[in-house]
Amino acid sequence: MGLLDIAIGMLGNGGGADGERGGPLAGAGGQADLLRIVALVLSQMGQQGGQGQGGLAGLVEQFTRGGLGDVVSSWVGTGQNQPVSADQLGQVFGGDLLGRLTQQTGLSQGDLLGQLAQVLPQAVDSMTPQGRLPADGGLGEIGSILERFSR
Repeated sequence: MGLLDIAIGMLGNGGGADGERGGPLAGAGGQADLLRIVALVLSQMGQQGGQGQGGLAGLVEQFTRGGLGDVVSSWVGTGQNQPVSADQLGQVFGGDLLGRLTQQTGLSQGDLLGQLAQVLPQAVDSMTPQGRLPADGGLGEIGSILERFSR
């Protein structure tokens, strides 16, 4: 079972997983839109500042550098997920990444961060069921998600 299947199950039933395509995610909130946003975040991790890793490993690295290593470790680990606020996400991601994401999604920064604060902990938890990062950092799954929703 891949990330897409896990995340669809996590976010609700599978109906509408193909989502509406073609426009910005101004009405984001559907499971397809949320999955696409998570995939975009993870795919952008390696591009943050032109250094570091991509995928989940990049996300963990970014959170650790931003002082929230304990929070992201709780998502990867097998225990309870610690919450993250929209403000904390904004500080961890920084202006460059947020600018790219808002441009790609068509969402305001506040809407984007609010939705990510709700879904990112569960998505990371679902991608790390054994409490550790996948060997490829989740990059294979990210590509599959983006491909599915860009058709």
